[in-house]
Amino acid sequence: MKPSRSTSAHHPGYLYAILHLKCPRCRKGFLFRTPNPYNLKHTLDMHEHCPVCGQKTELETGFWYGTGYVSYALSVALSAFNLAWYWIFFGISWKDNSILYWLLINAAIVLIAMPYLMRLSRVLYLSFFVHYDPHETHHVSVGDHNLPG
Repeated sequence: MKPSRSTSAHHPGYLYAILHLKCPRCRKGFLFRTPNPYNLKHTLDMHEHCPVCGQKTELETGFWYGTGYVSYALSVALSAFNLAWYWIFFGISWKDNSILYWLLINAAIVLIAMPYLMRLSRVLYLSFFVHYDPHETHHVSVGDHNLPG
């Protein structure tokens, strides 16, 4: 029997990297300056380059405008998920105003999740344009003029 090859120790998975807000190129570097998305003054403060591989984060001027669509899609998906679990556990009806309770609960959950969803949308959007390269995981100094990407 062949031993199974586990690459997860050396190469983090796509979903892991996205959910942990890592660089899509090396999947190791944290893209945001502060780890806490609820530090609202610095929620969207990003490094100009990945601290691990040197990948540029803002590929062109105005690059992040597209994240509005991704953030909207994530919010709609979260609302659909909230509707599903609420419907399963409590049921929804106009007669007892349970739909209004769901709307209030959903609004609160989406509002609380929004700082993380905004960061997640940036990482997802960047991953549409920058693809994983396992050979680009060496540390590159930010001051280096020969930055990849």
